[in-house]
Amino acid sequence: MLQSAGITTGLILGGAKDAFSKDEAKPDYCFFTKHLLGMEFDQLADIAADLGVNGIEAPIRPGGHVLPEKVEEDLPKLAEALKKRGLKISIMTSGINEVSAAQNTEKVLRTAKAMGVKHYRMLYQKYDLTKPIMPQLDEWRVKFKDLIALSKEIGIQPLYQNHSGKDYLGAPVWDVYSLMRDYSPEEWAFAFDIYHATVEGSLSWPLEFNLVRDRIGAAYFKNFKWGAKKAEACPLGEGVVNKDYAVMLKKINFTGPVSLHVEYLEGSLKDPAYLESAIKATKRDFAVLKEWWA
Repeated sequence: MLQSAGITTGLILGGAKDAFSKDEAKPDYCFFTKHLLGMEFDQLADIAADLGVNGIEAPIRPGGHVLPEKVEEDLPKLAEALKKRGLKISIMTSGINEVSAAQNTEKVLRTAKAMGVKHYRMLYQKYDLTKPIMPQLDEWRVKFKDLIALSKEIGIQPLYQNHSGKDYLGAPVWDVYSLMRDYSPEEWAFAFDIYHATVEGSLSWPLEFNLVRDRIGAAYFKNFKWGAKKAEACPLGEGVVNKDYAVMLKKINFTGPVSLHVEYLEGSLKDPAYLESAIKATKRDFAVLKEWWA
């Protein structure tokens, strides 16, 4: 793991404060820490604390902050670093989409639950476009049954993120929703990603939102601009996505985690300048998110 880059995060963040009054209900803010992979747990927790969030969405998967095979050893260390600063792992982003020894499914989920994690994001699935679609949905219905049953037994909620793309399960939203109808929202819900919903749904994304509004377990905020051939990630206040998503979530009294994703940066934590820009970008996007919500 990377040692401290020698940057005073508090100065970079300017002592960021929550924009809400004491009497006003606040979203359960967290942020996806993928852009800070390789950082020491204490430094990561310091950055999160300075941002004024409730917790983080942590990659606990191959290549993540914690490797699945070392989850029993390393996840408690991450959880403790956050706890010392009054924070939590709001969502665990996993590499799990089945009950298997290869994915260390039971060990990862039981350890996460023991650390107080209430939600985990499942690994996506992709269609084989050379085969009919509906039989593949039937296969996934059977495959997910054991995972959802195990999650219910452990007491941790699986979330499925809608992606955009020609072969992603969940890109049109209705397909995963049709599988979820076998379960209660507490047993299985969406990590509803407004970036991907807008790429796929364009003007119709409010229809998808209203289809699944009763089973949104986490709300993902990130933005994009239309490039020459594809969507290109950008800062939250500069692209196609606007505050309408926040307004709609507030109207349904959404109380689950609200997770900011900063996925437009390039560089490496080995470069101190990248760390500085990453923290500034996260602070900037959070300011926009709070403005939208307020």
